[in-house]
Amino acid sequence: MSVKILHAADFHMDSAFDALPEEKAAQRRQEQRALLEKIVRLAEAESVQLVLLAGDLLDSGTSYYETQEVLLRTLSALRAQVVIAPGNHDYFCARSPYAFLEFPENVHIFKSPTLRSFAFPELGCTVWGAGFTGPLCPPLLEGFRAQGGGVQLMAIHGELGGGSYNPLQERQIAESGLDYLALGHVHAFSGFRTAGATTYAYPGCPEGRGFDETGEKGVIVGTVDKGRCDLRFVPLGGREYRILSVDLSDAETASETVLAAVGDGFPRDICRLVLTGGYDGELRPERIAELISDRFFHVTVRDETHPRRDIWAGLEEETLRGIFLRLMRQRYDEAGPEEREQILQAARYGLAAMDNREEWRP
Repeated sequence: MSVKILHAADFHMDSAFDALPEEKAAQRRQEQRALLEKIVRLAEAESVQLVLLAGDLLDSGTSYYETQEVLLRTLSALRAQVVIAPGNHDYFCARSPYAFLEFPENVHIFKSPTLRSFAFPELGCTVWGAGFTGPLCPPLLEGFRAQGGGVQLMAIHGELGGGSYNPLQERQIAESGLDYLALGHVHAFSGFRTAGATTYAYPGCPEGRGFDETGEKGVIVGTVDKGRCDLRFVPLGGREYRILSVDLSDAETASETVLAAVGDGFPRDICRLVLTGGYDGELRPERIAELISDRFFHVTVRDETHPRRDIWAGLEEETLRGIFLRLMRQRYDEAGPEEREQILQAARYGLAAMDNREEWRP
Protein backbone atom coordinates (compact mmCIF):
# COMPACT_ATOMS: atom_id res chain seq x y z
CA MET A 1 0.00 0.00 0.00
CA SER A 2 1.53 3.35 -1.04
CA VAL A 3 1.03 6.73 0.60
CA LYS A 4 1.06 10.13 -1.13
CA ILE A 5 3.17 12.61 0.83
CA LEU A 6 4.20 16.26 0.83
CA HIS A 7 7.50 16.96 2.58
CA ALA A 8 8.45 20.53 3.57
CA ALA A 9 10.77 22.15 6.09
CA ASP A 10 12.51 25.36 7.17
CA PHE A 11 9.74 27.92 6.55
CA HIS A 12 11.21 30.10 9.34
CA MET A 13 7.99 32.06 9.56
CA ASP A 14 8.19 35.43 11.34
CA SER A 15 11.80 35.97 10.29
CA ALA A 16 13.06 39.48 11.00
CA PHE A 17 14.24 40.26 7.43
CA ASP A 18 16.58 42.84 8.94
CA ALA A 19 18.18 43.69 5.59
CA LEU A 20 14.88 45.03 4.21
CA PRO A 21 13.07 48.27 5.04
CA GLU A 22 10.48 47.77 7.79
CA GLU A 23 7.48 47.93 5.44
CA LYS A 24 8.94 45.37 3.04
CA ALA A 25 10.03 43.12 5.91
CA ALA A 26 6.42 43.06 7.17
CA GLN A 27 5.25 42.23 3.65
CA ARG A 28 7.72 39.33 3.45
CA ARG A 29 6.41 37.91 6.75
CA GLN A 30 2.89 38.07 5.36
CA GLU A 31 4.09 36.27 2.24
CA GLN A 32 5.65 33.59 4.43
CA ARG A 33 2.23 32.96 5.96
CA ALA A 34 0.78 32.74 2.46
CA LEU A 35 3.16 29.84 1.78
CA LEU A 36 0.92 27.72 3.98
CA GLU A 37 -2.01 28.53 1.71
CA LYS A 38 0.10 27.35 -1.24
CA ILE A 39 0.80 24.10 0.60
CA VAL A 40 -2.91 23.51 1.08
CA ARG A 41 -3.66 24.11 -2.60
CA LEU A 42 -0.79 21.90 -3.72
CA ALA A 43 -1.79 19.12 -1.33
CA GLU A 44 -5.35 19.29 -2.65
CA ALA A 45 -4.23 19.23 -6.29
CA GLU A 46 -1.89 16.28 -5.67
CA SER A 47 -4.34 14.29 -3.47
CA VAL A 48 -1.76 14.26 -0.67
CA GLN A 49 -2.58 12.00 2.27
CA LEU A 50 0.29 12.84 4.59
CA VAL A 51 2.19 16.12 5.15
CA LEU A 52 5.61 15.88 6.82
CA LEU A 53 6.97 19.16 8.27
CA ALA A 54 10.58 18.49 9.28
CA GLY A 55 11.35 21.38 11.59
CA ASP A 56 11.86 25.15 11.75
CA LEU A 57 8.34 25.87 10.60
CA LEU A 58 8.75 28.94 12.82
CA ASP A 59 11.87 31.10 13.15
CA SER A 60 11.82 31.01 16.94
CA GLY A 61 9.90 29.72 19.96
CA THR A 62 7.53 32.68 19.75
CA SER A 63 5.33 33.85 16.91
CA TYR A 64 2.93 36.62 15.94
CA TYR A 65 -0.79 36.09 16.55
CA GLU A 66 -1.39 36.43 12.79
CA THR A 67 0.97 33.52 12.17
CA GLN A 68 -0.72 31.33 14.77
CA GLU A 69 -4.10 32.15 13.25
CA VAL A 70 -2.97 31.23 9.72
CA LEU A 71 -1.21 28.10 11.00
CA LEU A 72 -4.36 26.73 12.63
CA ARG A 73 -6.62 27.71 9.75
CA THR A 74 -4.49 26.20 7.02
CA LEU A 75 -3.64 22.99 8.86
CA SER A 76 -7.35 22.51 9.58
CA ALA A 77 -8.06 22.95 5.87
CA LEU A 78 -5.69 20.13 4.90
CA ARG A 79 -7.51 16.93 4.05
CA ALA A 80 -4.41 15.01 5.10
CA GLN A 81 -2.66 13.90 8.24
CA VAL A 82 0.09 16.33 9.32
CA VAL A 83 3.21 15.41 11.29
CA ILE A 84 5.45 18.15 12.73
CA ALA A 85 8.99 17.52 14.04
CA PRO A 86 10.17 20.75 15.76
CA GLY A 87 13.72 21.85 14.93
CA ASN A 88 16.45 23.94 16.51
CA HIS A 89 14.68 27.26 15.85
CA ASP A 90 11.10 26.27 16.78
CA TYR A 91 11.99 23.71 19.44
CA PHE A 92 9.25 22.44 21.74
CA CYS A 93 9.06 24.15 25.13
CA ALA A 94 6.44 25.59 27.49
CA ARG A 95 6.22 28.92 25.64
CA SER A 96 6.17 27.34 22.18
CA PRO A 97 2.99 27.65 20.10
CA TYR A 98 3.21 23.86 19.81
CA ALA A 99 2.53 23.70 23.58
CA PHE A 100 -0.45 26.04 23.93
CA LEU A 101 -2.26 26.21 20.57
CA GLU A 102 -5.21 23.87 20.08
CA PHE A 103 -4.25 22.12 16.88
CA PRO A 104 -6.84 20.21 14.86
CA GLU A 105 -7.08 16.43 15.20
CA ASN A 106 -5.20 15.81 11.95
CA VAL A 107 -2.02 17.44 13.36
CA HIS A 108 0.51 15.30 15.27
CA ILE A 109 3.59 16.86 16.92
CA PHE A 110 6.72 15.15 18.24
CA LYS A 111 7.35 16.78 21.62
CA SER A 112 10.49 15.05 22.93
CA PRO A 113 14.01 14.27 21.70
CA THR A 114 13.24 10.55 21.89
CA LEU A 115 12.22 8.72 18.74
CA ARG A 116 8.54 7.85 18.81
CA SER A 117 5.94 7.00 16.18
CA PHE A 118 2.48 7.88 14.96
CA ALA A 119 0.67 4.99 13.30
CA PHE A 120 -1.77 5.64 10.45
CA PRO A 121 -3.33 2.25 9.71
CA GLU A 122 -5.81 3.80 7.28
CA LEU A 123 -2.81 4.93 5.20
CA GLY A 124 -0.81 1.76 5.73
CA CYS A 125 2.13 3.62 7.22
CA THR A 126 3.96 4.62 10.38
CA VAL A 127 5.77 7.93 10.85
CA TRP A 128 8.70 8.02 13.26
CA GLY A 129 10.34 11.14 14.58
CA ALA A 130 11.42 13.35 17.44
CA GLY A 131 11.36 17.03 18.31
CA PHE A 132 14.09 19.34 19.53
CA THR A 133 13.45 20.65 23.05
CA GLY A 134 16.34 23.10 22.91
CA PRO A 135 18.57 24.75 20.32
CA LEU A 136 20.86 21.68 20.20
CA CYS A 137 20.09 17.98 19.99
CA PRO A 138 22.28 14.86 20.41
CA PRO A 139 22.32 12.14 17.75
CA LEU A 140 19.03 10.25 17.61
CA LEU A 141 19.35 7.62 14.88
CA GLU A 142 22.14 5.50 16.39
CA GLY A 143 20.82 1.98 16.95
CA PHE A 144 17.37 2.77 15.56
CA ARG A 145 15.50 0.33 13.34
CA ALA A 146 11.86 0.79 12.34
CA GLN A 147 9.54 -1.86 13.72
CA GLY A 148 6.22 -3.02 12.27
CA GLY A 149 4.66 -3.60 8.91
CA GLY A 150 3.56 -1.21 6.19
CA VAL A 151 5.42 1.81 4.87
CA GLN A 152 7.95 3.21 7.36
CA LEU A 153 8.71 6.94 7.29
CA MET A 154 10.49 9.41 9.53
CA ALA A 155 10.29 13.21 9.83
CA ILE A 156 13.21 14.74 11.68
CA HIS A 157 15.41 17.83 11.83
CA GLY A 158 19.07 16.92 11.59
CA GLU A 159 22.54 17.63 10.27
CA LEU A 160 24.01 15.04 7.92
CA GLY A 161 27.65 14.28 8.63
CA GLY A 162 28.05 15.76 12.10
CA GLY A 163 27.55 18.90 14.14
CA SER A 164 25.36 19.69 17.14
CA TYR A 165 21.91 19.54 15.54
CA ASN A 166 21.07 15.84 15.72
CA PRO A 167 24.09 14.69 13.66
CA LEU A 168 23.21 11.93 11.21
CA GLN A 169 25.40 9.37 9.47
CA GLU A 170 24.60 7.55 6.23
CA ARG A 171 25.38 4.29 7.97
CA GLN A 172 22.61 4.99 10.48
CA ILE A 173 20.17 5.80 7.68
CA ALA A 174 21.07 2.61 5.83
CA GLU A 175 20.43 0.56 9.00
CA SER A 176 17.16 2.34 9.90
CA GLY A 177 14.74 0.13 7.97
CA LEU A 178 12.92 3.26 6.77
CA ASP A 179 11.41 3.58 3.32
CA TYR A 180 11.74 7.39 3.36
CA LEU A 181 13.52 9.82 5.69
CA ALA A 182 12.12 13.37 5.49
CA LEU A 183 14.83 15.75 6.70
CA GLY A 184 14.94 19.42 7.63
CA HIS A 185 17.75 21.86 8.52
CA VAL A 186 19.56 22.35 5.19
CA HIS A 187 18.07 25.23 3.19
CA ALA A 188 18.79 23.92 -0.30
CA PHE A 189 17.15 20.97 -2.04
CA SER A 190 19.54 18.04 -1.65
CA GLY A 191 18.24 15.87 -4.44
CA PHE A 192 17.05 12.37 -3.69
CA ARG A 193 19.67 10.14 -2.10
CA THR A 194 19.75 6.54 -0.94
CA ALA A 195 21.51 4.78 1.91
CA GLY A 196 20.88 1.07 1.89
CA ALA A 197 17.20 0.67 0.97
CA THR A 198 16.24 4.07 2.41
CA THR A 199 15.57 7.16 0.30
CA TYR A 200 16.20 10.47 2.05
CA ALA A 201 16.15 14.16 1.14
CA TYR A 202 16.17 17.75 2.32
CA PRO A 203 13.55 19.82 0.47
CA GLY A 204 15.31 23.05 1.43
CA CYS A 205 13.40 26.12 2.52
CA PRO A 206 10.19 26.81 0.53
CA GLU A 207 11.26 30.42 -0.06
CA GLY A 208 14.60 32.17 0.38
CA ARG A 209 15.23 34.73 3.14
CA GLY A 210 18.68 36.02 2.19
CA PHE A 211 21.50 35.94 -0.33
CA ASP A 212 22.74 32.65 1.14
CA GLU A 213 19.44 31.13 -0.05
CA THR A 214 19.39 32.05 -3.73
CA GLY A 215 17.58 30.20 -6.49
CA GLU A 216 14.31 28.35 -6.87
CA LYS A 217 12.76 26.96 -3.68
CA GLY A 218 9.96 24.53 -3.00
CA VAL A 219 8.81 21.24 -1.46
CA ILE A 220 8.82 17.51 -2.18
CA VAL A 221 5.72 15.65 -3.37
CA GLY A 222 5.18 12.06 -4.40
CA THR A 223 4.45 8.48 -3.45
CA VAL A 224 6.24 6.24 -0.96
CA ASP A 225 5.73 2.50 -1.15
CA LYS A 226 7.44 -0.35 0.65
CA GLY A 227 11.00 -0.24 -0.67
CA ARG A 228 10.23 2.29 -3.42
CA CYS A 229 9.81 6.07 -3.71
CA ASP A 230 8.45 8.09 -6.60
CA LEU A 231 9.14 11.68 -5.54
CA ARG A 232 9.78 15.01 -7.21
CA PHE A 233 10.76 18.56 -6.22
CA VAL A 234 7.96 21.10 -6.75
CA PRO A 235 8.91 24.83 -6.89
CA LEU A 236 6.46 27.11 -5.09
CA GLY A 237 7.14 30.13 -7.29
CA GLY A 238 7.86 32.64 -4.53
CA ARG A 239 10.25 35.57 -4.50
CA GLU A 240 13.85 34.66 -5.20
CA TYR A 241 17.09 36.19 -3.96
CA ARG A 242 19.45 36.91 -6.85
CA ILE A 243 23.06 38.07 -7.06
CA LEU A 244 23.80 39.81 -10.36
CA SER A 245 27.22 41.02 -11.52
CA VAL A 246 27.92 43.86 -13.96
CA ASP A 247 31.45 44.41 -15.29
CA LEU A 248 32.23 48.11 -15.77
CA SER A 249 35.64 47.55 -17.40
CA ASP A 250 34.49 48.89 -20.79
CA ALA A 251 31.84 51.27 -19.48
CA GLU A 252 31.80 54.94 -20.43
CA THR A 253 29.22 55.61 -17.74
CA ALA A 254 28.21 53.20 -14.98
CA SER A 255 24.49 54.05 -15.12
CA GLU A 256 24.09 53.30 -18.83
CA THR A 257 25.99 50.02 -18.55
CA VAL A 258 23.96 48.92 -15.53
CA LEU A 259 20.64 49.81 -17.15
CA ALA A 260 21.55 47.85 -20.28
CA ALA A 261 22.76 44.84 -18.29
CA VAL A 262 19.77 44.71 -15.95
CA GLY A 263 17.14 45.11 -18.65
CA ASP A 264 13.64 44.64 -17.25
CA GLY A 265 15.08 43.19 -14.06
CA PHE A 266 13.10 40.82 -11.86
CA PRO A 267 10.28 42.87 -10.31
CA ARG A 268 9.27 40.13 -7.86
CA ASP A 269 12.76 39.39 -6.57
CA ILE A 270 15.34 40.73 -4.14
CA CYS A 271 18.65 41.51 -5.82
CA ARG A 272 22.23 42.27 -4.86
CA LEU A 273 23.96 43.97 -7.78
CA VAL A 274 27.75 43.64 -7.69
CA LEU A 275 29.77 46.11 -9.78
CA THR A 276 33.12 44.72 -10.91
CA GLY A 277 36.04 45.47 -13.23
CA GLY A 278 38.25 48.51 -13.72
CA TYR A 279 36.38 51.82 -13.58
CA ASP A 280 37.70 55.36 -13.09
CA GLY A 281 34.45 57.34 -13.27
CA GLU A 282 32.36 58.63 -10.38
CA LEU A 283 30.48 55.76 -8.79
CA ARG A 284 27.71 56.14 -6.22
CA PRO A 285 26.14 52.77 -5.37
CA GLU A 286 23.12 54.36 -3.70
CA ARG A 287 22.38 56.34 -6.88
CA ILE A 288 22.66 53.19 -9.01
CA ALA A 289 20.27 51.40 -6.62
CA GLU A 290 17.77 54.26 -6.90
CA LEU A 291 18.03 54.20 -10.70
CA ILE A 292 16.99 50.53 -10.93
CA SER A 293 14.78 50.31 -7.84
CA ASP A 294 11.59 49.85 -9.89
CA ARG A 295 13.03 46.75 -11.58
CA PHE A 296 13.19 44.67 -8.37
CA PHE A 297 11.19 44.20 -5.19
CA HIS A 298 14.32 45.43 -3.44
CA VAL A 299 17.88 46.00 -4.65
CA THR A 300 21.20 46.83 -3.05
CA VAL A 301 24.41 47.69 -4.93
CA ARG A 302 27.89 46.61 -3.90
CA ASP A 303 30.95 48.33 -5.39
CA GLU A 304 33.79 45.88 -6.05
CA THR A 305 35.41 47.87 -8.86
CA HIS A 306 39.05 48.98 -8.87
CA PRO A 307 40.97 51.71 -10.70
CA ARG A 308 41.72 50.85 -14.30
CA ARG A 309 45.26 49.81 -15.22
CA ASP A 310 46.92 49.93 -18.59
CA ILE A 311 48.08 46.45 -19.56
CA TRP A 312 51.06 47.96 -21.38
CA ALA A 313 52.26 50.01 -18.39
CA GLY A 314 55.93 49.19 -17.81
CA LEU A 315 56.64 48.62 -21.51
CA GLU A 316 59.88 50.65 -21.31
CA GLU A 317 61.21 48.98 -18.17
CA GLU A 318 64.55 47.19 -18.45
CA THR A 319 63.18 44.23 -16.55
CA LEU A 320 61.78 40.81 -17.33
CA ARG A 321 58.34 42.41 -17.20
CA GLY A 322 59.33 45.07 -19.70
CA ILE A 323 60.88 42.50 -22.08
CA PHE A 324 57.72 40.36 -21.88
CA LEU A 325 55.45 43.36 -22.52
CA ARG A 326 57.49 44.57 -25.52
CA LEU A 327 57.37 41.09 -27.08
CA MET A 328 53.59 40.84 -26.54
CA ARG A 329 53.00 44.39 -27.80
CA GLN A 330 54.93 43.66 -30.99
CA ARG A 331 52.79 40.58 -31.62
CA TYR A 332 49.66 42.55 -30.79
CA ASP A 333 50.51 45.33 -33.28
CA GLU A 334 51.21 42.80 -36.04
CA ALA A 335 48.09 40.71 -35.40
CA GLY A 336 44.70 40.96 -37.04
CA PRO A 337 41.52 41.83 -35.08
CA GLU A 338 40.63 38.19 -34.37
CA GLU A 339 44.04 37.37 -32.87
CA ARG A 340 44.40 40.48 -30.72
CA GLU A 341 42.04 39.31 -27.96
CA GLN A 342 43.98 36.05 -27.67
CA ILE A 343 47.25 37.97 -27.36
CA LEU A 344 45.75 40.25 -24.69
CA GLN A 345 44.59 37.20 -22.78
CA ALA A 346 48.06 35.66 -23.00
CA ALA A 347 49.55 38.93 -21.72
CA ARG A 348 47.12 38.90 -18.76
CA TYR A 349 48.13 35.34 -17.88
CA GLY A 350 51.79 36.26 -18.07
CA LEU A 351 51.41 39.35 -15.87
CA ALA A 352 49.35 37.37 -13.35
CA ALA A 353 52.12 34.76 -13.15
CA MET A 354 54.78 37.44 -12.60
CA ASP A 355 52.70 39.06 -9.84
CA ASN A 356 51.77 35.68 -8.29
CA ARG A 357 48.10 36.52 -8.72
CA GLU A 358 45.21 34.29 -9.70
CA GLU A 359 44.31 36.77 -12.42
CA TRP A 360 45.48 40.11 -13.80
CA ARG A 361 42.71 42.69 -13.82
CA PRO A 362 42.72 45.85 -15.94
